[in-house]
Amino acid sequence: MSAPASLGGWIAEAARFGRRHVGTLALFATVFLAVQIWQIRNVDSGPLPAAALDAPLPVLSPDGSQRTSSLRHEIATLQARYPGRNIGLYIWADWCPICSTIRGTVDGVAQDHPVLTVAMQSGAPDKVARHLAAKGVAWHTMVDSGSVIPGALGFGSVPAFAVITPQGSLRWPTLGLSSGWGLRLRLLLA
Repeated sequence: MSAPASLGGWIAEAARFGRRHVGTLALFATVFLAVQIWQIRNVDSGPLPAAALDAPLPVLSPDGSQRTSSLRHEIATLQARYPGRNIGLYIWADWCPICSTIRGTVDGVAQDHPVLTVAMQSGAPDKVARHLAAKGVAWHTMVDSGSVIPGALGFGSVPAFAVITPQGSLRWPTLGLSSGWGLRLRLLLA
């Protein structure tokens, strides 16, 4: 069979499959969207609350150094380094299996966009630093053992991702599995 005929047969079969399963796909998409909306129901879009911005927390720099800072200061530092760009905020935990699943996705996004990560309930800074090193990622990470930042923002579980705009507003929050293109699209649309 020639290549064009084979391609035509494949396209016809894909069209039949699509017609048979369009309802199932629409139902899946609707349920997925409803679950996402329900999960982020407590996350307010808009200006970041002072409780999240001003808590002094340990920070691990990608170069391995440690210091104490606040979310407000870390956002300002990234905004100075990347003027006019949106910043990704990724909240994760070392004990979270879904966080491990999307680690490579977030790392890929962090290669192209400024991303600030928050290690929630993952232990002391040295433990988090060892975890990051063992996984081969060099993230700009705030260590939030008490869940101050996620709690103030309304995130009740991990992994969570949101966008901080240049004006300091939180936009496009999501929880759970995310794709690289989905995270990048959020960063572009915010």
